[in-house]
Amino acid sequence: PRLLSQFFFADERVTQVVAEINGLDAELDPQQYLVLLNQLHLSQAHLLAILERIMEECIPTQRHSRDYLVKFPEELLVDNLGNHMLFAAECLLAGTFLEVEEADGAQLRPQARNLLCSLELVRTVLREQSLSQPGSYPEPVRAVLVQFDRLFAEFELRWGPGLGCWGGGGCARAGGASQSPRLSSYVSSLVAVKSPEEIYRQQEIIVLFCETVERALHLGYLTQEMIDGYEPLLMFTIPRLAIISGLLIYPEGPLSLEQSPEQMSRVFSPFYNLLKKIRDLLRVLSEEELCLLERSLCTAE
Repeated sequence: PRLLSQFFFADERVTQVVAEINGLDAELDPQQYLVLLNQLHLSQAHLLAILERIMEECIPTQRHSRDYLVKFPEELLVDNLGNHMLFAAECLLAGTFLEVEEADGAQLRPQARNLLCSLELVRTVLREQSLSQPGSYPEPVRAVLVQFDRLFAEFELRWGPGLGCWGGGGCARAGGASQSPRLSSYVSSLVAVKSPEEIYRQQEIIVLFCETVERALHLGYLTQEMIDGYEPLLMFTIPRLAIISGLLIYPEGPLSLEQSPEQMSRVFSPFYNLLKKIRDLLRVLSEEELCLLERSLCTAE
């Protein structure tokens, strides 16, 4: 089926579940309320997945860059991140600040309003398009999608200039006051996002690990078959060898102890003193003893 047809039925499902929730007394039937909430979560996730495919098909070259996702902690980069963002926006608009500080929540609320009003406009426009010309995306449809994509990115990453609401419910474009841009986001109000410096440091660690693997292959500690076969032992072996390489073989790299803990990647900075002790112990080893140690680290679990 065409994407717009899929969107129509997915949107119908979301509307149906919302109507059931609004008609239910949660205090009288809390179990059914939880069931409907789960259904709403699943139906919204399905709707967003179709919307993402529509944007990839309709405005592939006009999408807002998502390069900023590299700043986010890996545990946040889940498949349903978009659904979580919209749920957070709904809570913020309702005055519930979840895990963020009240001041941060109050600052993020205008962004949440812009995003949700834009989503409502997208749903309306795509429903109308699916009923009239389900095989095409005229310019007004594209413009609405571009706006939603941008607002979503701004809510996820940064605090943009003042933007008014779209669509129904009394929302209109804000034509007057604007707010000066400043760095803020829903994610950054919850967790520490990576700075450009931290991203660079972690890239240096990646390089260190690659050079460690190349050296281990050259010395016969590892085989290409182990790497190609995703040998589970490598999850322990490579980091162990990388620490030795970073302390002895490449002492000016990301594990350099000539720098302060604050200058190191936060992957290793908590272990600064321990790394110093390890380096001091490694320095007294002979070349044969170091080779024996590295071979033993490749076999011990």
